[in-house]
Amino acid sequence: MRMRDTFLKPMHPEGRKFVIIFAIVTALIFQISSILGWIGVGLTIWCYYFFRDPQRSTPLREGLIVSPADGVVSLIQSAVPPTELGMPDQALTRVSVFMSVFNCHVNRAPIAGEILEIAYRPGKFFNASLDKASADNERNSLCIQLADGRQVAVVQIAGLVARRIVCFVAKGRQIGTGERFGLIRFGSRLDVYLPDGVQPLVSVGQTMIAGETVLADLASDEPARTARTD
Repeated sequence: MRMRDTFLKPMHPEGRKFVIIFAIVTALIFQISSILGWIGVGLTIWCYYFFRDPQRSTPLREGLIVSPADGVVSLIQSAVPPTELGMPDQALTRVSVFMSVFNCHVNRAPIAGEILEIAYRPGKFFNASLDKASADNERNSLCIQLADGRQVAVVQIAGLVARRIVCFVAKGRQIGTGERFGLIRFGSRLDVYLPDGVQPLVSVGQTMIAGETVLADLASDEPARTARTD
């Protein structure tokens, strides 16, 4: 990898209009104050960085569930999937990945399968790191059905600053593990509901990379992991 590629990442098309707006506003501010103008330059660079869409190397072994988002595992607990998905009213293990405004916000499918249902629900904008965000915040939910009939739910949740959930896929289509399916502007959270009996292979506080970090393995009988924080 060239040194340039370490710092310059492709930008998702969703971000182009925002970078242009930031750049235009910055040019106007320069007419008033050079100090404020340079602050605007910094914010424009941040906007580009927010919408970066780097390539990822997704493990392809069947049965692996990967993280749908960059960020940190903020919660692992038992919860019932969103009712609008029409899944059984049964508590499943939910793994929540919190994305700060500095994380890449392109979301990737945790596993391959058919998108059985997509359901959007408006809501509030609590801090996405809070437990109640799963129930009260604006969200967009996907139910992915695997070849063996089991289902995995992944939920995009708007946060305190986020005001727009974007979904690129449609109900009924097949999606591959690690494939891009949406993004959220600006700062948010992704919840993954694992099939019954499947334990997460990550711990609270662990840093996740969308499309790369293995979150769970359908073929594993390993108990839920614990971790040490140094």
